[in-house]
Amino acid sequence: MRRAIVLVLMGVFASYVQADPKVVKLFKQVDPAVVVLQTQGREVAISEEGARRVSARGLGSGVLIDNQGHVVTAAHVVQTADRVKAEFGDGQSFVARVIASDPRVDLALLQLEEIPVGISPVKLADSDKVEVGEQVFVIGAPFGLSHSLTVGHISGRHTMEDDSLGTVRPEVFQTDTAVNQGNSGGPMFNMKGEVVGIVSYILTQSGGFEGIGFVVTSNTAQQALFVNPLFWSGLEGVAIQGKLAKALNLPAKTGYLVQKVADGSVGKKLGLEPGTVPVTIAGRSLLLGGDIITSVGGLPFTEENLPEIRQRMSGLGDNDQVRIEFIRAGRLVVRETRIGE
Repeated sequence: MRRAIVLVLMGVFASYVQADPKVVKLFKQVDPAVVVLQTQGREVAISEEGARRVSARGLGSGVLIDNQGHVVTAAHVVQTADRVKAEFGDGQSFVARVIASDPRVDLALLQLEEIPVGISPVKLADSDKVEVGEQVFVIGAPFGLSHSLTVGHISGRHTMEDDSLGTVRPEVFQTDTAVNQGNSGGPMFNMKGEVVGIVSYILTQSGGFEGIGFVVTSNTAQQALFVNPLFWSGLEGVAIQGKLAKALNLPAKTGYLVQKVADGSVGKKLGLEPGTVPVTIAGRSLLLGGDIITSVGGLPFTEENLPEIRQRMSGLGDNDQVRIEFIRAGRLVVRETRIGE
């Protein structure tokens, strides 16, 4: 009797794990458009000699969305990268440059230096038509395991309420589809083989996937990268105000403390210097010693002005100029550059 029960359970388990023919077919269809992104940047390392910047490598995923060599990924994968390389599953590999990036919605658009041969791009779906409960799948490079497939469902739909986001109101899907480090920026597909979202982050206590992941919806990507795109600043920083602003002797009430600056970015062209002194203030890790931006395009850097600043920045093209004011070593500095120089 016990043996019969075991055999029945084994049969149920075998039928449960049997591959879904539709998923198998769709994976073969869309996987060629998925890329593994290898980045190189700089991090602050602490040694006996003190703090210094050292080379650091990063990993993420992305997806080819047209025949012009455009790849969509997550902003946090490439925002402060000095170099980005995109590798397709068939071995084709290209240098990529960031042409638009919006860290607040965690989306970025890359331009490959060459058009890949024999690879069909995938389509961005209308994510408004996606319903909770739909089956979806993700392709990416978790922990460097390239072109790995995970399958799950849409668990929920959430809108980020933030007045500083200006014209773009980001929306994310919650999912039980397993995603981990290396999946960031990778595509989530519906059962038509269309991209419904870009992997962004997870909620976790262990550091690994615990059943709650979030992807930025494809409609948010359309709006942020093609309708109201922000040029790539190459900056990572933190807004400072209140007691922290006073502690740093900031003349203005608020500012943007620069943490990292990527080579080849507008931030680098403006000559901005990143922080170099790691500290922890009120449980928050910061790099001090960098420039503090106080004004962008003639507007003071304040929470009230952020929507207007973002609106102005989204309307700038390669021939337009960016003007900023920042504090360096207690002195006010004014810099200006053309975006496309």
